[in-house]
Amino acid sequence: GQVRGLCGTFNGDQRDDFSTPEGDVEPGVAAFANAFRAAGACPALGPAVPDPCGAFPGSRERAQAACAVLMGPAFQ
Repeated sequence: GQVRGLCGTFNGDQRDDFSTPEGDVEPGVAAFANAFRAAGACPALGPAVPDPCGAFPGSRERAQAACAVLMGPAFQ
C-alpha cells in the first residue's frame, strides 16, 4: 500500500494506477506522464502519445530484447 509513481500503486485497483504526485487520478496517459515531468527537462506530451520507437531506429528491437525476460517462463 505504499507504492506510487509511474509504475502505478500496486494495490490491485487499476482505477488509481494513474495517481499523480498530488494524489489526483488522471484519466489519460499524457496527462499522467506530464504530472511527473520535471519542469523544463523535456517537452510536455500532447494528447496523442508518440511512438517512442519511431524517432530512434533500432529502439524497438532493443526494447523487445530487454523485455524478453518479462515475457519468458520466469514470469508466467
